[in-house]
Amino acid sequence: MTGGEVAVTGLGLVTAAGIGVAETWRGVCEGRSTAALDPELGDIPVPLSCRVQGFDADAVMGSQVWRTDRTVHLALAAVREAVADAGLDPLTWDGARVAVVIGVGCESRDAGLRATAKYLDHAYDTISPLTIPKLLTNAPVGEVGIALNALGPSLAVNTACASGATALATARDLLLAGRCDIALAGGAEAACHPVTSVSFSQMKALSTRLHDPAGASRPFDADRDGFVLGEGAGMLVLERTADARARRAPVHALFAGHGLSGDGHHPTAGHPEGAGIERAFRAALADAGMEPADIGHLNAHGTSTRMNDRIEGRTMSRIFRGRPPAITSPKGVIGHTLGAAGAIDAALSVLSLMHRTIPPTANFHRLDPDLDLDVVAKTPRSVRMDAVASNSLGFGGHNTVLILRRA
Repeated sequence: MTGGEVAVTGLGLVTAAGIGVAETWRGVCEGRSTAALDPELGDIPVPLSCRVQGFDADAVMGSQVWRTDRTVHLALAAVREAVADAGLDPLTWDGARVAVVIGVGCESRDAGLRATAKYLDHAYDTISPLTIPKLLTNAPVGEVGIALNALGPSLAVNTACASGATALATARDLLLAGRCDIALAGGAEAACHPVTSVSFSQMKALSTRLHDPAGASRPFDADRDGFVLGEGAGMLVLERTADARARRAPVHALFAGHGLSGDGHHPTAGHPEGAGIERAFRAALADAGMEPADIGHLNAHGTSTRMNDRIEGRTMSRIFRGRPPAITSPKGVIGHTLGAAGAIDAALSVLSLMHRTIPPTANFHRLDPDLDLDVVAKTPRSVRMDAVASNSLGFGGHNTVLILRRA
């Protein structure tokens, strides 16, 4: 490691709350859920989603839109906003020193299903030669590199629903090791697909509140019954702080530390005592040189499932030896974006530090009686905080905790 700090100099967001950082922040702070009955999901048991409305893939991809699927489109829109926000120009930077690290949870559903249908009909000659490139979870990484002349380390990260956060942690390590000077990092996912919904529904992971779609996603609420599928992308530009200061770049926040762990417990269920979450959290604190008391706000994984929220909430109380600092979960507004979630949460954590404001958790009315948490609800809360911890948890027992602090 070369030492030094890592700065966040650019942000890009595409979510169901809005296209772009400003619109997403406004929507999340309003605390209104974007969940709705989704006609594109068809006649399935749980046709709910938080879909990005008004997204123009043609504007993002131009004449090349047919080559790629929606996850790539979302990623490119977010990364272009982040690069512009950082005041960088891909035409003039040294591409060999620019890394791309993006987390994606799942492959393209549409490409796989189209090819499978043609295979079953024995229409082999009609299967698209683009099927394999679209199925690869590194497609967003490759397309960003092509579009933005990013020729340095190029990595796709998959730790399920922690993928976006793990990508950011990996990018920070690359910067501190001197492997690159700029990192374009984050996560993207287009998960609003009938097969995805049915599969999660069979696991009893989705909310079945079909009579009240807008009230379906309710992290930490006593009446929560599952999550709502979302889609989106969150991208951050990371640089060593000294380099960012030298070029007089905007420094939105400092990426102070991260912690990673595995549960080694179950393919989908978290460790019942949150042992892996606690190890990751304490590792992040140590990496940042902080104590629990230094954290002024928690951006929770908070999926709105019975199990996740209870394990995560209890673990936070144990780490903080009582009620943790003010906590929120954006999934009440934007749903669960799977591989993109950790990166979107990281970007929102940066915005919370910049504005010293914690967005409310949508649909939170009554705290689960098994938890002792200060859940921000109804309206945004102004808090003088210097550091935020963002938790991301994934199937397979993946735990990633990021700590960001004010610049």
